[in-house]
Amino acid sequence: PMARRPLLPLALTLLLTLPASAQSRLPQMPGYEQWRQVGGQISNAMQSGSITAAWADDSRSFEYNRDGRRFRYDVSARTATDIGAATTGSGFGGGPGRGRQFDSAMSPDSTRRALYRDRNLWIQNADGSGEFAVTTDGSVEGRIKNGSASWVYGEELNQNTAMWWSPSGQQLAFYRFDESEVPDYLLQLDQTELYSTIYTEAYPKAGYTNPGVELFVYDLASRRITRVDHRDGQPLTDDVMGHYVYGIEWSPDGTELLVNRTNRWQNIMELAACSPESGACRTVVREEWPTGWLENSPTRQFLADGKRFIWASERTGFRNYYLYHLDGRLLATLTSHPFEVANIVRVDERANTLWYMARSGDNHMKLQLHRVGLNGRNDRRLTDPAFMHTANVAPDGRRIVTVSQTHRDAPVTRLLDASGRVLATVAESDLTRYDSLGLKRVELFTFKAADGVTDLHGMLHFPSTFDPSRRYPVLVSTYSGPATNGARETFTLPHQFTEFGFLVVTMDSRSAAGRGKRFLDQIYLKLSQVETDDQAAGMRALRQRPYVDGSRVGIFGTSYGGTVAGMAVLRHGDVFQAAASSAAVVDWRQYDTIYTERYMRTPQVNPEGYDLGDMRKFVSGLSGHLLIYYGSADDNVHPNNQMQLIQALQQAGKSFELQVGPDRGHSGVNQQRMMEFFIERLVMSPAM
Repeated sequence: PMARRPLLPLALTLLLTLPASAQSRLPQMPGYEQWRQVGGQISNAMQSGSITAAWADDSRSFEYNRDGRRFRYDVSARTATDIGAATTGSGFGGGPGRGRQFDSAMSPDSTRRALYRDRNLWIQNADGSGEFAVTTDGSVEGRIKNGSASWVYGEELNQNTAMWWSPSGQQLAFYRFDESEVPDYLLQLDQTELYSTIYTEAYPKAGYTNPGVELFVYDLASRRITRVDHRDGQPLTDDVMGHYVYGIEWSPDGTELLVNRTNRWQNIMELAACSPESGACRTVVREEWPTGWLENSPTRQFLADGKRFIWASERTGFRNYYLYHLDGRLLATLTSHPFEVANIVRVDERANTLWYMARSGDNHMKLQLHRVGLNGRNDRRLTDPAFMHTANVAPDGRRIVTVSQTHRDAPVTRLLDASGRVLATVAESDLTRYDSLGLKRVELFTFKAADGVTDLHGMLHFPSTFDPSRRYPVLVSTYSGPATNGARETFTLPHQFTEFGFLVVTMDSRSAAGRGKRFLDQIYLKLSQVETDDQAAGMRALRQRPYVDGSRVGIFGTSYGGTVAGMAVLRHGDVFQAAASSAAVVDWRQYDTIYTERYMRTPQVNPEGYDLGDMRKFVSGLSGHLLIYYGSADDNVHPNNQMQLIQALQQAGKSFELQVGPDRGHSGVNQQRMMEFFIERLVMSPAM
């Protein structure tokens, strides 16, 4: 998706960039030498005091890596011992490609393997013998696939497999997709070769027909295939439950298949339990949010009995935890906060206790460790609300390792007892190099959203040579997609672009995560509007400062951030004089159904919202400078987005700059080329 889960805009921008390589004019430009000497050292300017603790089973010690070494910390003695070289990760490979599924699945007892091949589902013994076809109707011509999923399910519903073995290994659930009514997108690949190729993908764009999805269960003993009636007998229409079915897993005892199912608008979501023998489904939990969308994959964690489970719901307007039974009974409301809960840290059934994180600090960005009984009683916050925390609870529940920090305070790892009392400091951050480079702390600031009422937050990065008597050009790094953040309470190193002589800013919009469903409702049906207006409001507030040069402001972003950056320079030319827009959705009619309609519904029912989110409608307002980038092999945000924007700009007689990544996918412009653009436009020849 535009953002699979909340990502920090700076991090996302860097993840989606082309490999950095010096651009020909950059070394002769103002600020280059300072950036070369200091900017490249910023990422290594701190020895972090954040460690990841791996508790021993007896809870008497934990191990962690630091400075290339492995340490064991004795809880009683409160001492750390060097036990050798640092250990590395598990070594397991990554998942399938973007929007794809694994093409095989091993049974729990490792005796059989399910395979997806030639659009059909096969089963074979682990050694490859005894292979047979479960399905035979899959074909390219019929546009049917069994044991795999449509691209949009992988991309937007995180379905990285389409085959699910039962715990006994005697039954196999699998997807069947009918893409016959889904329009194809044809993408030209290998454009740097002598001859190009065509990549064809069934890609349902907003308002168009979705793939038909079915779920089946194959029983190995009887060789019988049962269709799962996840739509409860209703036909496949846009408004019924089960239009999307995903989040599939077997119940712990293997007697039922559990699925999430939603309507097309994704404002009603149900957890359903389905019989693998009859295919009949029953609703276990139903959620509905009439003024927006629902989180489509809420936390679902089973207790040891395999019948009770913890469920996250936003039904009150804030995410809270509930204890349910698979028969549909609500057993307990575990939390009922007027703020968001976050991840589950530990469930201790012997102590009848849930440990979890929640946004109960002195602002919503500071996560705190809480403990509550599995009956919903005696909820207690255990960490200092002045700091942002992560927490790791010992197996016996008697000790806690926390990492505490803020945007200004570097991470510190501490050992706490079960009541939250600090017992010892395990590791502190070393800022010696940070200080020797003269780096400045990043400032967290507050401003009013474009509505003049809502308080939003941003982060302001300063160059090491900052002089408050000077006036500085500004670069805004943005993402701003639904439920993402531009401000955070983790210790943040100054952005390296500051060393070119810029102030760098990241800001929340009313799309920010962590503030509840009613807060996010403000962007519903209005993608690209509210977020962009709030970025402009933040810059209008910042330019009141004497050292901010409001006549030299640039904005950049990739993917959703590219959309906001482009919109900003088109709709708010009085605020932004230059923009670098990478891999942007130019018109939300060009993006896929599941992501877009979750926030916008369809163009047929929300034409005004789509028009106001279409960059082409605003090209006549371009008075500054615009750099457009796209990858020619982008199968997510298709190149025709940029082609349509380019055409509209040309027809309006507007000048712009263009960079293309030949045979590159969903990516961002080379960062050094981008800095050439901003230095040329905002420093060497300020925008007219």
